[in-house]
Amino acid sequence: MVELKTDAEIEAMREAGRVVAKALEAVRAHAEVGVSLRELDAIAADVIRDHGAKPAFLHYKPAFAPTPYPAVICASVNDVIVHGIPGKYRLRDGDLVSIDCGAVLHGWTGDSAISFTVGTPRPADVELIETTRRALEAGIAAAVVGGRLGDIGHAISTIGRGAGYGLVTDFGGHGIGRRMHEDPSVPNEARPGRGMPLRHGLVLAIEPMFMAGGRDRYRTARDGWSLHTIDGSRAAHVEHTVAITDDGPRILTAL
Repeated sequence: MVELKTDAEIEAMREAGRVVAKALEAVRAHAEVGVSLRELDAIAADVIRDHGAKPAFLHYKPAFAPTPYPAVICASVNDVIVHGIPGKYRLRDGDLVSIDCGAVLHGWTGDSAISFTVGTPRPADVELIETTRRALEAGIAAAVVGGRLGDIGHAISTIGRGAGYGLVTDFGGHGIGRRMHEDPSVPNEARPGRGMPLRHGLVLAIEPMFMAGGRDRYRTARDGWSLHTIDGSRAAHVEHTVAITDDGPRILTAL
């Protein structure tokens, strides 16, 4: 069931989104060579707690997962596309890192993700991240009243396919509100002009994820969560929580 939010509820979600943005900012600032992913998880946890919110990911168990998620952030490095579990791994020069974070404040959820490089960047990684960001911007620009859900996926895939990247077609964006995952699903590839009409009050997490190797296939790690590119190529993932309004799309997870 798709739930449209009131303007007051969108404002409440904006506050949750601001907490997520601050957590991601803190994680990015501390992500240096030698820092462990577990340390980054602790930093995000501190920010969320200090703002009176709760982690949205910790102990969360969606239908596809074999076990509840054991951390506050998803930390995906190099060939890990999404859902990487932060552990003892210490960042190395040239790593490509994607951090996904969610927080719940006063019953409302925010969800966002960033990708960046650590130390000396590879030009191919910079291009991959920038293209994924442009795809997110295009998807957000398509999230307008009077459009269709397929317009968002078409905007994202046009940029990803045009750059020769692979797409994860089994995972994508989603509705969000009082729960992390609500209807509708937001595919990263779709036909324009198709799907449900976009209306004022619909709030979506839009999240392109591209794979540099150009293949759409991936594998799931033994932990049951981490998705790896099938060919070992690198991946990028970016995301914003976006409210569709009569005044245009509003990003709720920006600083």
